[in-house]
Amino acid sequence: MYHSAPILSVADELAAQIKDASTEERLRLQPQFGRVLQEMEQAGTLVPARLRNLHEQLLEETIEARFDNLPI
Repeated sequence: MYHSAPILSVADELAAQIKDASTEERLRLQPQFGRVLQEMEQAGTLVPARLRNLHEQLLEETIEARFDNLPI
């Protein structure tokens, strides 16, 4: 587990990687990003809206990718 300031730095670093990443890389980083945000919440650290919004966007992309792989 991280201390509140370092975990925010970890979340910001992951967010920067995600923003510059390919679709496949974004999907690969989503679980790690989600765990970091969950740890922030559990530690009582306020999760900034920009990070929550990015996580929601990643979840939507993950769901969409699963549907794209379903046979018709």
